[in-house]
Amino acid sequence: MIEGENRTGPIRPQRFHETAGLEDWRVVGEGACAYFRTGSFAVGAQLVRAIGELPGVLDDHPDVDLRREGVTVRLITLTDDYYGLTERHIDLAGQISALARSLDIAADPSAVQTVQVTVDALSVPGVVPFWRALLGYRDRAGSGEDLVDPGGRGAPFYFQAMDAPRPQRNRVHVDVWLPYDEAEARIAAALAAGGRLVSDVDAPSNRVLADPEGNEACVGVAGPPEPAAGQR
Repeated sequence: MIEGENRTGPIRPQRFHETAGLEDWRVVGEGACAYFRTGSFAVGAQLVRAIGELPGVLDDHPDVDLRREGVTVRLITLTDDYYGLTERHIDLAGQISALARSLDIAADPSAVQTVQVTVDALSVPGVVPFWRALLGYRDRAGSGEDLVDPGGRGAPFYFQAMDAPRPQRNRVHVDVWLPYDEAEARIAAALAAGGRLVSDVDAPSNRVLADPEGNEACVGVAGPPEPAAGQR
């Protein structure tokens, strides 16, 4: 670490992905995530307990989801003016991976994803209050277009402004954020299952697919690392 470096300063997904030792983790739409296959609730609880005992872990408030077969950990900062990753998350991710290895628990990056619901609206300020009240969500930091579940469980909602009515297209669609090294396979599976590619103009960061009846979904990828010099 460079002396005087701001460990709470914001970072981009690519910075996270290019850091050695974080191979267990992938940045998706809602932060840096890792999935550890524990095989049992008891082993998962052991990992969660060990994470809770890390020095300073409460300062970073990791989201931890314990299930029967595995543990999902999400790292993200949510304040009044920032929603994203910081340098501190790099350190914490490395410590959590080290804990998992010490307990002989393997990570499975392919199991990571984030699902977001996107609503097209002619007047975003006009519709957001309805959804905020209905869902019991709150505004994402610094945004009047995003709502997030304060409990960290439900899918986030994003409200996308339209410049004109689009009656010929659906107004609500799903965004699926996938690890940078899993998106191609997932897209291929969706196309093989009857879908079609609507647009890849923003590939690889975003591609639009549709089901056989025209209902759309977007596949997003956050900050893949730059290829090594010999692979360019």
